[in-house]
Amino acid sequence: MSDKLPLKERILFEDNHLIVVNKLPSEIVQGDKTGDEPLSEALKHYLKEKYQKPGNVFLGVIHRLDRPVSGIVVFAKTGKALSRMNELVKQRDMQKTYWAVVKDRPPQTEGKLTHFLIRDQKKNKSFVSKMPRADSKEAILIYKLIASGERYHLLDINLLTGRHHQIRAQLAAIGCPVKGDLKYGFPRSNPDASISLHARKVAFVHPVKKEKLEITANPPHDALWDYFLKQVALSKK
Repeated sequence: MSDKLPLKERILFEDNHLIVVNKLPSEIVQGDKTGDEPLSEALKHYLKEKYQKPGNVFLGVIHRLDRPVSGIVVFAKTGKALSRMNELVKQRDMQKTYWAVVKDRPPQTEGKLTHFLIRDQKKNKSFVSKMPRADSKEAILIYKLIASGERYHLLDINLLTGRHHQIRAQLAAIGCPVKGDLKYGFPRSNPDASISLHARKVAFVHPVKKEKLEITANPPHDALWDYFLKQVALSKK
């Protein structure tokens, strides 16, 4: 089960321009039809209280994670930082690394996946095509098997494009749906309705300071994630 650490304990980086948070699987980044408070609003309240700001707090959403996914989300605290970060994302100059737990080993221990995704807005799902279509977008990722347990395997994923449900759809297409992801073919849900996909690391040049930033987030505490964290740490010794 995901840990419910308070927001202030999940802040990974903050300066005058950016704030980076480790998102819980249950949180939404921006408001939606559920009416649940999004992470962006909770962060505004946090900043207003922390700095005793009298008026509205500016917070720009740079990118999103699906609700059942955990991990790093970067927000901008100024308009200048937002516009520069948006350009950085557009130019694919933000490197994103994800961890995914899957039941079946991929066909090879590492590889590059290229598919064409067709998004179905009504079903909120992306479908994979091996050939381009008029309504498709190219999706590319690189994966590597980095740890294995008795029943599950951990993949490290370098996302080269940012498409709707890209990792979920592409891994399902090679027979490796993410654990708990009923929408993309995993047989059982996780107890907390999460899926075992985690935004592990981001790396980019700070939009104002021009320094290289690399930020890492641990996955939620549960027996399986804790096991894989330990396996990865041991493999680096």
